[in-house]
Amino acid sequence: MKSLSQADQDRIAKAVADAEKTTAGEIYCVLAPEVGDDRSVPLIWAASAALLVPALALLAGFRPEMLSRLFGGWSIGHAAAQDVAILSALLTYVGLQAAIFAVVAALVWIPAVRRGLIPGAVKTARVRQAALDYFLAKDLHTTRHRTGVLIFAALAEHRVEVIADEGIHAAAPKAVWDEVVADMVAGLKNGRIADGFVAAIARTGAILAAHVPPRPDDANELPDGLTVLPR
Repeated sequence: MKSLSQADQDRIAKAVADAEKTTAGEIYCVLAPEVGDDRSVPLIWAASAALLVPALALLAGFRPEMLSRLFGGWSIGHAAAQDVAILSALLTYVGLQAAIFAVVAALVWIPAVRRGLIPGAVKTARVRQAALDYFLAKDLHTTRHRTGVLIFAALAEHRVEVIADEGIHAAAPKAVWDEVVADMVAGLKNGRIADGFVAAIARTGAILAAHVPPRPDDANELPDGLTVLPR
């Protein structure tokens, strides 16, 4: 993950503070380097390859004893020695499975490869659930007027979620939240994380100002600074 300087984090905090001056709403920003661990993915792919590749090879006409002969093994010419041939074939088959498992596991263990093999729908659902869990865990749904908005960016998954509490979600059309996501994604794609947050915060502030104007008894209920989650 590209690290954010203190100056970048200060910019984000200032953007939140400035946006909240025009509204009774609350904006909370979270950056997650990676939402899912995915350590099981290499094992699943490796086990699948180890089971399927040799089986498909057998269907295609490959026989384990071919490897034995290829590497200098003796052919069996006596009927009493067929058990040895069967054992040799089985050992060759198991060895082939083990080799395939090791190679595929090592390849899929590479983070970029591992993440690329996860379906996009799974990533989207995972990030959405993580954002919702964080929204609830940090009591963003308990602001006085139920106008909290969470901007949640997951770098490894290349996903952004914006969750608006019921006090503002029903008032603003879905399209405006899509625009917030687009602003955030544009910054992330260009490697400008802070710029993405600042743009998304500014648009969120404008949405909140239009639907939830400031009140005389407003209080800053949520921290303005960016929260960066551990890996």
